[in-house]
Amino acid sequence: MSPRPLIVDCDPGQDDAVALLLAFAAREEFDILGITAVAGNVPLALTESNARRIRDLVGRPEVPVYAGCPRPMVRKPVTAERIHGATGLDGAGLPEPVHPVGQAHAVDFLVETLLAAPEPVTLATLGPLTNVALAIVKNPAILANLREVVTMGGAAGAGNVTASAEFNIFADPHAAHVVFEAGAPLIMIGLDVTHQAIATPPRLEAIRALGTAPAAAVCGMLDVYSAKTMAAYCHGAPLHDPCVIAYLLQPDLFAGREMRVDIDIGSGPCFGRTVCDWRGRSGKPANARVLESINADGFFALLTDHLARLPAGSA
Repeated sequence: MSPRPLIVDCDPGQDDAVALLLAFAAREEFDILGITAVAGNVPLALTESNARRIRDLVGRPEVPVYAGCPRPMVRKPVTAERIHGATGLDGAGLPEPVHPVGQAHAVDFLVETLLAAPEPVTLATLGPLTNVALAIVKNPAILANLREVVTMGGAAGAGNVTASAEFNIFADPHAAHVVFEAGAPLIMIGLDVTHQAIATPPRLEAIRALGTAPAAAVCGMLDVYSAKTMAAYCHGAPLHDPCVIAYLLQPDLFAGREMRVDIDIGSGPCFGRTVCDWRGRSGKPANARVLESINADGFFALLTDHLARLPAGSA
């Protein structure tokens, strides 16, 4: 089979960086058409630069990186430096990017690429959905060329930035509302799944033992990331965003079901919540496949195996 056309929309962020490395490692599985950056974990100037750092690390200058929206559609910007550090990639030890950012705006790249695509494209979203929502608003015809949208965001249970909301959705719930209402095939990978994918010390040591520059960057980032999240997750940090790429590579590692998901864009304490209608009480048709569980050992085996495929570089 030919590689699947893929666009990654992201806000690196340490776990975004690990997800990008996993995608870059899957050269036989993915034809990466481009990477689009959005403000989220850190401001846009850092997220687009961080995406280029990861691109340089693996020697893939032919994959374009485009800067997108610097703020949410409606609400005030929120960021997560307290988790990802001031740079977003604290611990990675990567130099300034060598290759430039693309000249087009990320939203324009999404629209033009999807309209011209000779076959449906998969869209992996790892951050707030601002770029994707505005591309849909700008030209809804792009929906016809989306094979599926696989998004890390939301939670059926508790949130991680408020009692109700997960960060990516909370950062731009109005954009999430647009995407979830658009009618594209949608897979939601929320905290209920990603909190099962914990980078425990033995799992990190298996990656560290690869002895490559990408493995060293991953472990450096996750050492910092784990230290910042250890109070909540006593055995290590949850790898949220790599679950998206892992799902595309090996969907049988995951289980879930179709259901209705609404985004709370009201002004109360549930602002930004993904309201998952497990029992079909709303009477509305399902609009997403919501994943519920992951084979965590299988996930980390997949991640470690693929990281071993990347150029060794100078660790």
